[in-house]
Amino acid sequence: MSTGTRREVLGIGVGLAASGIMPGLSSPALATTRKIGYAVVGLGSYATRQIMPNFGGCDHARLVALVSGTPSKLEKYGAEYGIPQTHRYSYAQFDRIRDNPDIDVVYVILPNSLHAEYTVRAAQAGKHVLCEKPMASSVAECRTMIAACHKAGTKLMIGYRSRFEPYNRLAIELARGGHVGPTRLITAEHGFPIKPDQWRLDKALSGGGSMMDIGIYSLNAARYLTGEEPVEVSAVESTDRADPRFRSVEDRISFVLRFPSGVQANCISSYSSAHNGYRVIGTQGWIGLEPATPYTGQTMTIRKDGVTAPRTLPPPVRNQFAAQLDHMAECVLTGATPVVAGEEGLADMRVIEAIYRSAAERRTVELTA
Repeated sequence: MSTGTRREVLGIGVGLAASGIMPGLSSPALATTRKIGYAVVGLGSYATRQIMPNFGGCDHARLVALVSGTPSKLEKYGAEYGIPQTHRYSYAQFDRIRDNPDIDVVYVILPNSLHAEYTVRAAQAGKHVLCEKPMASSVAECRTMIAACHKAGTKLMIGYRSRFEPYNRLAIELARGGHVGPTRLITAEHGFPIKPDQWRLDKALSGGGSMMDIGIYSLNAARYLTGEEPVEVSAVESTDRADPRFRSVEDRISFVLRFPSGVQANCISSYSSAHNGYRVIGTQGWIGLEPATPYTGQTMTIRKDGVTAPRTLPPPVRNQFAAQLDHMAECVLTGATPVVAGEEGLADMRVIEAIYRSAAERRTVELTA
């Protein structure tokens, strides 16, 4: 495949490659290198339906171990993926991963309140860590995780899968490159009607409501589309406490981010309304993705110089899940720093804490470096 054709297939251009934020590309030099072994911790729906099936599309990553508190899940998925009994662990046995040389990376896919504990324990066992978002329940926990991996000399990456999805990668390139002129405004809205009786509605496990779940897509998009960190935030919460789903967590938060360049991002996070999209508005038009961050089916529309037209990309070489898994594996093999390292998760958590503070105190909160 020619260089030009490969860029087209991946849906990215020269600018994104030069910027150093182009993820998930296989290096020919790695073609004969052994595959990096992953242990998946937590066998819930996301792990079993999205992550584990996509190891089959990876060039450099493979599933080698499972960790769960449910023996029947270990038996079922261990048999399905050919994981031997010696590589199936209960949570009580977790620290034994230290003695398993087949495990290079631990992928933590647990309720948010457990991210910090299992990341630290994985690092202490000498394993690299890929941790689901949000990175943790607080800024303090994020810093503890980063420090533990730094001390252990292991890599820490956060599961921002949209950074490996072609339409989102193209949107980053176009927005930062001024395709529709300098960005002046971003709108980002994410929400869905959440079903009752799940751990995400228990603050002790989730750390919060929609903002700690679907809202992070609006926040992260605003940050990656600008390439900047917000300097202030103002937020308003709207929650019906008579709804049994929201006894301990929030429903909807509307928040406004202001960036150093003057860009403003108007964002929504919701557990009671359905939306998934963002729009980058510049001086010459806009770039829109709707839906923007689902598992599949992203759609891009661009309006420029008075003309509105869809932008369609060819199917990617690897989907966002496989590309994410491979990127971490490539970083382990080459020593590179993940494009979504622990510091990225920390940056989001700093803003989330400010959003909650702004909503609670009904004031604008400044964000300092």
